[in-house]
Amino acid sequence: MPVPASLRERLRLPVIAAPMFIVSGPELVIAQCKAGVAGTMPSLNVRDAAGLEPVLVRIRESLGEEDAPFGVNLIAHASNPRLAHDLDVCVRQRVPLIVTSLGPSAEIVARVHGYGGIVFHDVVNARHARKAAAAGVDGIVAVAAGAGGHAGTANPFALCREIRSFWQGPLALAGAITTGGDIAAAICMGADLAYMGTRFIATQEAGAAPAYKDMLVASAIEDVIYTAYFSGVRGNYLKASIIAAGLDPAMVGDAGQRPLAVTADGVKKAWKDIWSAGHGVGGISDIPDVAALVDRLEAEFRQSRAALTREVA
Repeated sequence: MPVPASLRERLRLPVIAAPMFIVSGPELVIAQCKAGVAGTMPSLNVRDAAGLEPVLVRIRESLGEEDAPFGVNLIAHASNPRLAHDLDVCVRQRVPLIVTSLGPSAEIVARVHGYGGIVFHDVVNARHARKAAAAGVDGIVAVAAGAGGHAGTANPFALCREIRSFWQGPLALAGAITTGGDIAAAICMGADLAYMGTRFIATQEAGAAPAYKDMLVASAIEDVIYTAYFSGVRGNYLKASIIAAGLDPAMVGDAGQRPLAVTADGVKKAWKDIWSAGHGVGGISDIPDVAALVDRLEAEFRQSRAALTREVA
């Protein structure tokens, strides 16, 4: 099953920009889509539920038919009190791409298919991918080790191979994808699309604090800590932001620790003040605007594909 034409034919690069809590706002999404990659944002980034529809209207009216499609991430779990409301808004606004997390839903798939949209679901292992396939999703996002946010632990080669053993539909790969060469590598290992998050935090349009962007530039793999301490779910965070919050990095890595943030206010603090990043930080050395970054990614992508063709020949 190829990538749906509604997505494939409007992409300059085979890239979906990941929806990032707090960071992904309408400015970033619009810039990403205009640059030729699919921009997405979590519905919960619009803190007031009533404000979601105006934001989606703004994004839609800012984009033309020549631009890449945009998407919205929905937390498809009973703990999300806004799920029904936000899904209704997305259906009314005919959001082209819905990315679901924390539980695939056949109901969501049916409603999105009803207006011609497509649904991708993110997973960290093959078991979750099988559930997503059974729910009828159009695509699967394999969140491998080294991804920002709530990342998995599986090696990307192994995760792609295992999912491909039963899923022939569109597959996006997430995990430390920072350069155009990384995008090409994801395609070579069996993915149809790259799913990029952290690299887009360090852009002019991203809704991240300047200090957050500077920290990404200054960081390397060893500056990323994988822990469930802050939200109860394992994720990757920048060590320097943990220290800045007055915590000892050595004390937050134990999976047995009670999560620091279990309330709504605490979760907000964790993502606002304790910053997430993937292992790709070592490849980030500047903070360009999105258009310049995508230009660079395309050049690197084409160079990598040409080099591979020469080697094979």
